[in-house]
Amino acid sequence: MTATRILEVKALYKSYGQGANRTEALRGLSFDVLEGEFLGIMGASGSGKTTLLNCLATMLKPSSGQILLQGQDLTTLSGPALADYRGQTIGYLFQEFELLDNLTVRENILLPLLLHHTPRAEAEVSLQTVSGWMGLDDLLEQFPAQLSGGQKQRTAAARALIGQQSLVLADEPTGQLDSVTARQLMDRLSLIHQSAHKTLIMVTHDSAAASFCSRILFIRDGGLYHELRREQNESRQAFYSRIATTVTQLGGGQAHVL
Repeated sequence: MTATRILEVKALYKSYGQGANRTEALRGLSFDVLEGEFLGIMGASGSGKTTLLNCLATMLKPSSGQILLQGQDLTTLSGPALADYRGQTIGYLFQEFELLDNLTVRENILLPLLLHHTPRAEAEVSLQTVSGWMGLDDLLEQFPAQLSGGQKQRTAAARALIGQQSLVLADEPTGQLDSVTARQLMDRLSLIHQSAHKTLIMVTHDSAAASFCSRILFIRDGGLYHELRREQNESRQAFYSRIATTVTQLGGGQAHVL
């Protein structure tokens, strides 16, 4: 069975400033994402990967190009239509958690659904599902100040996953976590990706986290530099080794890798 193409990025440009102060963050970037894919995006600081993710999340408007999600050009949306589409179609997992301190874990997770007027009974059913995925059943009445970093990130992940989003975006989700907690989070995200067929795009600098992905795009100077795909029977450790090699060569400035 041929997988459906869920996301198309076409000749995407994003610039900041004017004249001599103009900076090109994205330079004609193009790629597709298949439904159910777990895509990693890697690159050095300043390469454009976070700008790309924020364009996909509709938090930044590109200077030119198209972003088609299920055939809908996100670059043409604005105002209430954009807010509604963003809230109902895209989930976002932040590096800094972005939890509301005065809300419980339960309330933080439910917030996206309640903001879009999902019936409470339906929202509670969705809560049970994502809470189970993330191992949060015993923490639902706790407040963020009572949680560890890993528990906060699992809460943020549950919030990003709770709806029927077509696409879930993650910005350095392991960036604030120690290696053990990061591995636990990635194990859970990988399991969700496989069992619930969620489409995930993750920006990361961490080769270990990236090894959970099915494909990696390496971004350099706002353009696509290289791509790695995990082979069907390839172990995660073997894929990690290939990613680490590419990251090293990327830092060394070689033009062609693998």
